[in-house]
Amino acid sequence: MDFDLPTELTDYLGALDRFIEAEIAPLEAENIEYFDHRREHARTDWDNGGLPRPEWEALLGEMMRRADAAGHLRYGLPEAVGGRGGSNLDMAVIREHLATRGLGLHNDLQNETSVVGNFPFILMMLAKGTDAQRAEFIDGAFDGTHLVAFGLTEPEHGSDATFLDTTAVRDSDEWVISGTKRFNTGMHRATHDMVFARTGGEAGDADGITCFLVPTETPGVEIGTYWWTFNMPTDHPDVHFTDVRVGDDAVFGDVGRGLELANIFVHENRIRQAASSLGAAQYCIDEAAKYASARAPFGRPLWKNQAIQFPLAELQTEAAMLRALIRQTAWRMDRHGAMDVTDAVSMCNYRANRLVCNAADQAMQTCGGMGYTRHMPFEHIYRHHRRYRITEGSEEIQIRRVAGVMFGKRAKR
Repeated sequence: MDFDLPTELTDYLGALDRFIEAEIAPLEAENIEYFDHRREHARTDWDNGGLPRPEWEALLGEMMRRADAAGHLRYGLPEAVGGRGGSNLDMAVIREHLATRGLGLHNDLQNETSVVGNFPFILMMLAKGTDAQRAEFIDGAFDGTHLVAFGLTEPEHGSDATFLDTTAVRDSDEWVISGTKRFNTGMHRATHDMVFARTGGEAGDADGITCFLVPTETPGVEIGTYWWTFNMPTDHPDVHFTDVRVGDDAVFGDVGRGLELANIFVHENRIRQAASSLGAAQYCIDEAAKYASARAPFGRPLWKNQAIQFPLAELQTEAAMLRALIRQTAWRMDRHGAMDVTDAVSMCNYRANRLVCNAADQAMQTCGGMGYTRHMPFEHIYRHHRRYRITEGSEEIQIRRVAGVMFGKRAKR
């Protein structure tokens, strides 16, 4: 087995770096208040529910426009929708590479924006959308006319998605949706919400849940509390659906099979989150090592102390092992599909998200008082990546998936 990366992929990483230096780094420098110690305050409209400031979102939009014009933004999508057909392995390597560069406009994952975008909704649409939905939503996703939020979590149900309280009931040629979603990210700008509701079966059944593309201006859709989080700004509200009426054209995928769409969403996000978390962890390790090499307390280099060396060496070892697992898993996804390696995807995700939190914490400790300040990036990396240990399935749920595959196979044998 050849473990070397393909030449065309390593060449592409170089092209990405040149693009970032030429187009994105100067734009970031012109708007440095969003990336230096003022970043959280500059990005957040504290007097408007803690929402992202319009100027901040406009800057992200300009970054994506430039990346799309240069042919990078849609890299991981099929050529039929303007992409370059990048594989899961390609995307894992690219996302790690971008995060290893550190914080910046090129890869600000707080808003899931990057010069090489992650578009699970487009992949869901290609897999399960009708011809009419594809014609409407795919181009609309890129020209800004159709922005789709994701409504799965509820006030009483998070990881237990098969126990949804939100329902959709047939009434002649319409569906009537009632319920509440929580952390319904992106609703402040969304034109449509991807709402998962029970249409049949019993609580706990995987079948019987249907996904609907609900226009946000539909009567009965009401945005509630925006939840302020560890990492601000917020775009994570409650959304209430009171007798919301939609037609059959709003059904996304097959009736009663909505969780198939949710699986596409989480698997695409999990492997790419894992790669990004690995890259951010490597950045923290590298920066801490640089600091320890330059700092000389008590007249001797800081790195010569085993108390400094050993924690960083252990983190470096774990990063190397995770890199091998993430790339192997992405490679297997390309050949066998995500569901055939679902346990490995979960392993990658929960271990990488845990690693970056540990690496950011250790980097703070290594750099001492300065590491704790907002003038170094570690606190922001920690606050940002800490949420990944909960979103897309908490790490406990992902460990359970690993165990489920282990013991499920044993039971079959």
